[in-house]
Amino acid sequence: MASFSSLPEARAEIDAIDAELQRLIARRARVAEEVREIKVASGATGDHYRPAREAEVLKKAMEHNRALGGPLPDEVMAKLMREIMSACLALESPLAVAYLGPEGTYTQAAVYKQFGLQVAARAVATIDDIFRDVEAGSASYGVVPIENSTEGVVNSTLDLLATTPLSICGEVWLPIHHQLLSLHEQLADVKVVYAHPQSLAQCRRWLDSKLPGVPRESMASNAAAAKQVAETGQGAAIASAAAGERYKLHALAANIEDDPNNTTRFLVIGRQQPEVTGADRTSLVCAAPSGGEAGALFRLLEPFAKAGINLSKIESRPSRRGIWDYNFFLDVEGHRAEPLVATALDEVQKRAAFFRVLGSYPRAVV
Repeated sequence: MASFSSLPEARAEIDAIDAELQRLIARRARVAEEVREIKVASGATGDHYRPAREAEVLKKAMEHNRALGGPLPDEVMAKLMREIMSACLALESPLAVAYLGPEGTYTQAAVYKQFGLQVAARAVATIDDIFRDVEAGSASYGVVPIENSTEGVVNSTLDLLATTPLSICGEVWLPIHHQLLSLHEQLADVKVVYAHPQSLAQCRRWLDSKLPGVPRESMASNAAAAKQVAETGQGAAIASAAAGERYKLHALAANIEDDPNNTTRFLVIGRQQPEVTGADRTSLVCAAPSGGEAGALFRLLEPFAKAGINLSKIESRPSRRGIWDYNFFLDVEGHRAEPLVATALDEVQKRAAFFRVLGSYPRAVV
């Protein structure tokens, strides 16, 4: 490691490194343009985003970072690489990605974490609208919340996944830190709290302790809550720090979530079918044969156990095919193209009254 005897010497070295970094990034961007031309010449159309390839690049970036001994954390190195990839991908084919708006939602933050800041993030009013935008081709991809570590699944997303022609092609894990945002100066001035129902639930103990008896009103999103508080000057909103900056609100309290490890998992939906990466997840929906026979669900899921495949998640939702008839949403470790997983899926399909693979995709890298 270089040793510098003066601050100007160290700064001169930083300037030289910066110039070299810019030269290499420009070189990477020119190669990205050539990749675009090669793909076009081969007849490729549409977007050039490849989830499996991006996951591989980020994984290698973190491995190289560890090999070099830091000092930047792996997550920071991955974020830097994500932004370089985002800028280069924009040269190939700018991506439009739909998310639950307005600006400042956690879903928007998940979009930027997955695709980088150069993506064309497209705010829509509801989760249904995200699916419709991607199905209609107005957006190449959509990012939808699927579950929270403390409050469980987002039922509307599950129901839409059962019927959409789209596939899951990625996932994003986002730590959630809630701020109490307002134009008021004192906590005692807050007479009503606005937020998405899940966020109200995630902050229940804090609200019971700090704002007992203050009414809580549900909103379509936390950013919508922040926007309303900014426009009316009344009450407070539970939302992200980014929403506070966007709507010029200050935090009366920070990190008010009851669980400091509060995390939301988001899914990327689109038409891609990502390749095997070796660190994949497969999501599917199925239903056991009707009739109420004892052990029907066990027999439906038995092929996974026999194949030694880990079933990491199971959720049930009314199927709407009949009273007390349910769809089961499953996450299993592995890719549908892997022989062991493919064989198990085939056997489950034979036993199921309803069956559909929702997608095989790279597990979240960071």
